[in-house]
Amino acid sequence: MTDFIVGITNLNHYFGKQTLKSQILFDISFNIKYGEIVTMTGPSGSGKTTLLTLIGGLRSVQQGSLKFLDQELYGASNDKLVEVRRHIGYIFQTHNLLNFLTSRQNVQMSLELDNSIPKWEARKKSEAMLHAVKLGNRINCYPSELSGGQKQRVAIARALVSHPKLILADEPTAALDSKSGRDIVNLMQLLAKEQNCAILMVTHDNRILDISERIIHIEDGRIVKKV
Repeated sequence: MTDFIVGITNLNHYFGKQTLKSQILFDISFNIKYGEIVTMTGPSGSGKTTLLTLIGGLRSVQQGSLKFLDQELYGASNDKLVEVRRHIGYIFQTHNLLNFLTSRQNVQMSLELDNSIPKWEARKKSEAMLHAVKLGNRINCYPSELSGGQKQRVAIARALVSHPKLILADEPTAALDSKSGRDIVNLMQLLAKEQNCAILMVTHDNRILDISERIIHIEDGRIVKKV
């Protein structure tokens, strides 16, 4: 077993086919260690979200090597990609909560994919995670009854409740004011450290870069700087 939860070597990616084929990512190589917080920056359209979806098993690897938990994802079957996704938590710019479910039910959805966890235990874990993100008094509230920051806390609870090995966060503070955004990344940092979970976060928000152990800057599909 390596020290890396993610290992990427000479990764290339293309959109379109034949004469419409366009290269989006060029020769991407970097690693992410267990428990490490890495931030990815760069202008819109530079390939950051595409790279995030490849690491998360939401797209198939076309060229190069991408290893997650020592498993090669190049050439991986759909079943293998589904298995990979079970070890990853996702936090997006839009919280993607289901409006007809309460906070607890939205969080519990992540655990109901695992048939080995009984309903009562899934409920107990979901409520405990909502307490951890300081929403113990909003467990039975619907998204329409929550502020933007509270909705994003529910999304964090949903991402972390199954104790993933990696959190992928795509602009998690973009819809929040500066104080709520800072609270959100501090919470992500604290809970990830407690669970020894790595975080790869895409952001344009320079105010939250200080939580990162490393910053990777991408432009036009290429890594141009690693700090």
